[in-house]
Amino acid sequence: MRQYFESESDSLEATRRHFVESLRFPFIVVTMLWIVHFWQMAAEWDPAEFGIISRRVYGIRGMVTGPLVHGSWGHLISNTFPMLVLTWMMTYFYRRVAQQAFFAIYFLTGAMVWLFARPVSHIGASGVIYGLVAFIFWNGIFRRSLRSIILGAIVMLLYSGMFLGVLPDQEGISWESHLLGGLVGIAVSYYFRDQLEEGEDEEERDPFADERNVEKQFFLPRDIFDKTKAQRQAEAEEEERRKAEAARHFPPPFWNQDSTL
Repeated sequence: MRQYFESESDSLEATRRHFVESLRFPFIVVTMLWIVHFWQMAAEWDPAEFGIISRRVYGIRGMVTGPLVHGSWGHLISNTFPMLVLTWMMTYFYRRVAQQAFFAIYFLTGAMVWLFARPVSHIGASGVIYGLVAFIFWNGIFRRSLRSIILGAIVMLLYSGMFLGVLPDQEGISWESHLLGGLVGIAVSYYFRDQLEEGEDEEERDPFADERNVEKQFFLPRDIFDKTKAQRQAEAEEEERRKAEAARHFPPPFWNQDSTL
C-alpha cells in the first residue's frame, strides 16, 4: 500500500528516516568484517584455516567463516566499499526481502563453493558481493518494474568490470566463488521475484501491459483474406436477414415511421 503524506516535509522526513534505517544492516555487516580482520591480525592466525575448503568435512565451517576472513588489508578494503553499497541498495529498495536474500546468498554461495570449487581454501567476501550484484541486476528482469530496471542498470554500470572475475585460472583469485555467487544471486532473485515492495504493483512490473490489453482497430476484418467471395456474400445476406427480422419484432419509434396524410 502506498503511503500518502500531508505535506512535502512529511515525505522528506520519511525518506530521510528510511535512508538512515537502511544503513544499519550494511554497517553491521562491514563492521563484522573489520572486527574479524583486527582480531586476525592481533591473534596472528592463518585465515586459510577458516576458509571454505571444498569437499572436506573440516572445511564446512568455512561456509560461515570464509566470507569474514581476508588475506590482507588490501583484500579487505577492496571488498568493504562494494559490500557496503550493495547491501545498502538491497536494504533500501528491497527491504521486505533484503536480509532473507542476503543470508540466502551468503550461505548458499558457501555451500556451492564447498561442493564444486577447487580443493583449496577460499576466503573473502567477494563471492557474496557477486551474489548481491546478480541479485539486484536480475531483479530488474524478473520483477519488470521501472524502479528495479533502473536499479539493475545502475549496478551494471558501476560493477560491469567485475564480470572479468568469473574467468577461470586466475592466480590468487577464487573465480569459482565469483561465478557460483553470481549464479546463487540469480536464483535468489528469481525466488523472491513475487515479493512486492511497498509502492510496487502489477502495472509497474509490466509497463507494456496497457498496450497489450488495448484492442487494436483494423480497417478491414482480420479474416477477410481467409474467406471466399461467396462466403463473404452469404454472411452479408445473413446479416441483412437478421436486421430485417429484428425490425419486424421491434419497429422503429413513431417519429421515424412514414405517415400518410
